[in-house]
Amino acid sequence: MKYICLGYIEDKYFEDLTEKQQQDFMDSCFAYDEELQKNGHMIGGEALQPTNTATTVRQRGGKLQITDGPFAETKEYLGGIMLLEARDLNEAIQLMSHHPSIGMGGTFEIRPAADLDAMFEQSRLRRSSSNN
Repeated sequence: MKYICLGYIEDKYFEDLTEKQQQDFMDSCFAYDEELQKNGHMIGGEALQPTNTATTVRQRGGKLQITDGPFAETKEYLGGIMLLEARDLNEAIQLMSHHPSIGMGGTFEIRPAADLDAMFEQSRLRRSSSNN
């Protein structure tokens, strides 16, 4: 089963580390990610740039609103995502609980991926029949 792991870190945490601490932290994270890949658990992921690079798009009262930054003010921000393959939620929790960022104050939100293949196919068929 696929799980989406959303990695959060406290605002300013990484910036408060020395350059050596930052390098050691990233090295340990990359080493664990490589281990997850080698064992067939990590099947994708991306780090995100800082929140000051974010743009939020929403519609309010029928009007499009585009604002700089994340939707909500928070002490933690989304730092990256990982697509994880695991037998079940317990295995996903066990795998992510060993990620080095947990020991450095990070948080992972783990959610099962939604399988929308059947829904997508039904939609495709409806759209193709309405075009004829």
